Amino acid sequence: MKKILIANRGEIALRVMKSAREMGIKTVAIYSEADRNAPFVKYADEAVCVGPPPSSQSYLQGDKIIQICKDLKVDGIHPGYGFLSENADFARKVKKAGLIFIGPSAESMDLMGDKLSAKATAKKYKVPMIPGSDGAISDVKEAIKVAKEVGFPLLIKASAGGGGKGMRLVEKESEVEEQMKMAISEAISAFGNGAVFIEKYATGPRHIEIQLIADNHGNCVYLFERECSIQRRHQKLVEEAPSSVLTPELRAAMGKCAVDVAKACNYSGAGTVEFLVDDKLNFYFLEMNTRLQVEHPVSELITGLDLVKEQIKVARGEKLSYKQEDLKINGHALEVRVCAEDPMNNFLPDIGRLNVYVKPSGVGVRVDDGFEEGMDIPIYYDPMISKLIVHGKDRSEAIEKMIRAIDDYKIIGVETTLDFCKFVLKHEAFVSGKFDTGFIGKYFKPEMLKGNTIHSDIAAMAANLIFDQAKPKQVVLTDGPVKKSKWKQNR
Repeated sequence: MKKILIANRGEIALRVMKSAREMGIKTVAIYSEADRNAPFVKYADEAVCVGPPPSSQSYLQGDKIIQICKDLKVDGIHPGYGFLSENADFARKVKKAGLIFIGPSAESMDLMGDKLSAKATAKKYKVPMIPGSDGAISDVKEAIKVAKEVGFPLLIKASAGGGGKGMRLVEKESEVEEQMKMAISEAISAFGNGAVFIEKYATGPRHIEIQLIADNHGNCVYLFERECSIQRRHQKLVEEAPSSVLTPELRAAMGKCAVDVAKACNYSGAGTVEFLVDDKLNFYFLEMNTRLQVEHPVSELITGLDLVKEQIKVARGEKLSYKQEDLKINGHALEVRVCAEDPMNNFLPDIGRLNVYVKPSGVGVRVDDGFEEGMDIPIYYDPMISKLIVHGKDRSEAIEKMIRAIDDYKIIGVETTLDFCKFVLKHEAFVSGKFDTGFIGKYFKPEMLKGNTIHSDIAAMAANLIFDQAKPKQVVLTDGPVKKSKWKQNR
C-alpha cells in the first residue's frame, strides 16, 4: 500500500495522514469548497476538490471518490469516522473497484450496523443483553404489551440509529404511543428506516466501551476500555481510559464478550463494542461501532499503539504483532471534545471565526485538531474544533494535567465546551468516580459557568482589531478535476 485516500475532513483526516506519512505512505485529500484552505488539505501530498460544501454533494459522493482513486492510482481508502465510514454499500463498491477499504468487510458492517441484527448476532455467544423486545415493533398495542413486561422507565430506540437520534425515554404507559410515533418519525428522517425496538432503561447507567483490533488471520484482542458516560443528548464530551469502576475481573469479562462479538461477525480491523454498566456493575451489550471512534486517542495513550497504523497493517494483510497477554494498561488518559457549542445555551452550535486560537502543549498533552487561527467554523459539519487529550501516571495526575491544558487553551471568536469540561473535571462526582450518564441532568446548570467564561462580544471585538492588522494571506487552491497539492512539505 503506497498511496491512500482519506475520505473525510478535519482533524481525523489530518490524524490519519500523519500516521500514513510515518509509514512512508503517500496521502490524497478530498475537500469540499468550504474546506479548501483547511490544514488537512495543505498537509496531503495531493488534494482534489470533490464538490460544494454540503456533505451530500461532497464527502458522501462515493462513486466520485472511487473515480478519483482510480485517476490517482490510489491503493486504499481510509474512511475515518462519520460520512461513509459505516456504509456497507460503499465498502462493497471500493472492493469491486479493486481498492482496499481500510476497515471491516461490508458483511460485518451489515450485521453490526443494524442494532437488532447486532443483538441477534451477539446472543449466539451469550453476551448479556438489556431486557427488551426481540425485534422491531410497529404496532402500538404490541409496544404497550412489551413495555409492561419490560417495566418503566424504558427506551424506544431506532434500529438504525446513532448519536441519540430516534431514541425516546418513556416513563409511563400513557407516553408509549406518542413517544413511539416520535421515535419512528425521527428514525425515518435521519436514517430512512423507521424500525424501532424497546429496551429497559438501566438505572444509574455508565457507558463503557471496549476497543478491539482483529486481523484477517483469526486473531483478535481487546485494548481495554473507555469510560464515556459524560454526555449531552447521548453524545460524548469527556472520555477516559481506563474506567474508574472496572475491576480486573470485570474488564476481562467485558473484553472477552467484545472479542466474541467480533468473532461472531468475522470482524477485521479496529472496532468498538459498547456496553451499559448499571449501578450494580452488571453489563449489557449495546452495539458495535465498525470504525475508528472519535475517542480512540485515550486507548492509544494507555497501550502505546497507533490505531491508524494498526488499521493499515491489518488492511494490507499483516498479522497482529502482539497477543492479549502482551498488552498492559500504562497510566491514565483523558479526552475532552472541544466543540463550537454554547453550554450556557443548551449546547447549541456557535458558528463564527477563530479570532484567537492558541493550543496548549507540554509533556503528555496532545491536540488533534483541524483548524488554524483566522479560520471560520463551517455551518455544514459537526461543530467539533478539536480533541484535547492528556496522559498521566494515574487518574489524579491526568485530571490535573487536563485542567491546566484547558486553562492554556485560548479560543476567542466562538463559544466552546472548554469551560463545561473544566466544570466536569473539578466536580466531586467526577473526581470520586461516582457518576453516570445522567451527570449533566443531575449536576449541571448553565448559570454555574457564569463568571468563568470570557465575554464573547468584548473578546471578539478585541481579537478582530488584532486579526485585521495582521491578517494572514489566504492561498486559494485552484479547482480542477484532479491536481497536485501546492502544499508540499519539507522533508
